[in-house]
Amino acid sequence: MNGQLVVVALVVAACAVYAAWTLAPRALRRRAATALLRRPWPVRIARFLERHAAADDGCACDGCDVADAKAKAKAKTTARGEAHPITFHPRPPR
Repeated sequence: MNGQLVVVALVVAACAVYAAWTLAPRALRRRAATALLRRPWPVRIARFLERHAAADDGCACDGCDVADAKAKAKAKTTARGEAHPITFHPRPPR
């Protein structure tokens, strides 16, 4: 087999695994990490899997709940009738 073909196949496989892991729901990643921890792994990979295996349920959105809390806090301040200036951001000319 051609060496270049092997390298390309490995890169494509790694990209597919990365995309599947990134796009998977948090609950699925947690179950996969827990299952993968049953095998011996190098320290760095084991720490990564342990971090994902111990992840709390949360909302499965990987941090968007923090932004949502800020938006809710801002909505509370605007609901009190406080005035907030409107800011226009002009687009650069084409």
